Formats: sequence, C-alpha cells, structure tokens
Amino acid sequence: MTNYLAKENFIYSMDQANKPAIKVKSGEQIVVDTYDCFENQIKSENTAFDSIDWNKVNPATGPIFVDGAQKGDILKVRIDEIEIGERGVMVTGPGLGVMGHRMERFDVKMIPVREGKTIFDDQISIPLNPMIGVIGVAPEEGGISCGIPSAHGGNMDTKEVTTGATLYFPVFHEGALLSLGDLHAAMGDGEVSVSGIEIPATVKITVEVIKGKSITYPFLENEEGLTALVSKETLDEAADTAVELMIDLIRPQTGLTLSEMTMLMSAAGQVQVGQIVDPLKTAKFHVPRYVLEAYGIEVWGRSYYSKK
Repeated sequence: MTNYLAKENFIYSMDQANKPAIKVKSGEQIVVDTYDCFENQIKSENTAFDSIDWNKVNPATGPIFVDGAQKGDILKVRIDEIEIGERGVMVTGPGLGVMGHRMERFDVKMIPVREGKTIFDDQISIPLNPMIGVIGVAPEEGGISCGIPSAHGGNMDTKEVTTGATLYFPVFHEGALLSLGDLHAAMGDGEVSVSGIEIPATVKITVEVIKGKSITYPFLENEEGLTALVSKETLDEAADTAVELMIDLIRPQTGLTLSEMTMLMSAAGQVQVGQIVDPLKTAKFHVPRYVLEAYGIEVWGRSYYSKK
C-alpha cells in the first residue's frame, strides 16, 4: 500500500510530543512532499537576509507513525525515488558556512534544473545528485531542531542519503515518528557554504520495523557497502565514534581479534565527512562491500556473501 503525506504537514523540531501526521504499517510505502529548507520563501536573487523568516527553516514533513515500532527497535527506511523541482537556490553570507567570516554581504543564487543537470552559470553545469538533508526519528529526550543532527538522524546533510540507499535508525519512542525534508538537487561533502542546492521535492520511501536488534546511531546501506553516520560537537569525536560503532557491529562475525579488525579497517575502511556547517558535525565511516562479502557479514536481515 502507498500512502501520501502533503508538505503542509511539517515540523520544525523532531520531538516525541509531535502529533503524527499519518500512520502506516511496517512494509508500507509513503510518498512525501517537501518544501525546500527555506520553506520556499526565497523567490529571487534579490531576496534580502532580513526578509527571510529564519524561524521557518528546515521544515521536515511528518511525523510518520509506524505501527509496531517500539523503543529499542530499528526503523529501516528505503529511499525508493526522489523527484525534485525545476529550480533550486543557494545562499551564503556573513556568519554562514566555512567562509562566513570573510563575507561582507548576503548572497542568493537561483539555480535552474534542466536535462539532468543544475545550471550553475554559463560555464558550468553540475550533475544532479538528489539527496535528503534532513531525515530522522523523534530523539530519546525532548525536542531537537530539524536543523541539528544527532543520534536520531536529523540534519545529517550526507550526500549518500539518496535513491537506492537504505537507512537504519534507532527507535526511541512508539511509532518512531519519522520526518524528512531539506532536499538538495546536488551537494558536496561538507556543504561548506551552509547550503546545498536547496529544492522542493517529492520522495517515495518504504518503512520497515526490525525487531530484536538495536543500534545507537544511524547506519546507511547502498551498493557500495555499509556506512555509520555519527554527529558530534567535533569531527574528531564523530569520526572516532563512527569507527568504533562499525567495528563493534561487524567484528563478532569475522573471527578477527580486535587488533586484526582495527588493522583491516585502517587498510580498507574510509573515514569521510558528511557536513561541517551545522551545530553538530557529521562524519561517516564506510566499509566497502567486498569486505562485508569476504566475511559473509549479516546485518539486520541483510546478508553479504562473496560472488566468487
């Protein structure tokens, strides 16, 4: 069964107190419409900083209550399809992003989307990589702004969160209360200007509750392998935690000692950057598929076996 959730059902903070916008069963598909991260407030490159209501940023459509999801479960979210709008927007300015300390004015750039590319200017077009910036469940305690990432997911701004990927979230409350938004037509690792190519979109996802297993931070699976996603105050903390979580997850199935596993991860694993401009920084630790297949790793019902 496919359900539909309109973008007018949105939140600014992921919170167990939010009333569900829709209830679905495990295994069902949902079509979710989203605003861009500015709630579609920016209409032209002449938009002034003060004309934007900055309290209305990063709206996430939801929350989605998934029947059967209980604290301690895992919520599996497969991204089936992303359909983006015809025009995106980027911004930067004083105090925004990595270069904000050198900016003297707020700048807006409108970016058309045509023929599978984003038209940055007359000289360059950037290939599309439609991806979800904000996606997560209600956090364990209180509410967390949709602009902030943490153990519940949130504003992870990670380019691999795209069509074909499957995300795994820890469930902290009944129903999980999944929400998503902040779509990008394209974004590089880091999101250094404080924005990707922000764009409204329609996302098709399938949700599933996994019982009998628990995680403490989100993981992402795609054709390339398995990735731990961790957000902390510093990239150092986030990267260290992501590495440790991955080692603890897969080592018991390898027969390797802790020293051997650590050496394997040093030789084959990849520490990567998600984003460096949000209140918490997001790091990724990626293990390639060939490593998982070599040891016949199984995670949350997904089995990797060598094709030799």
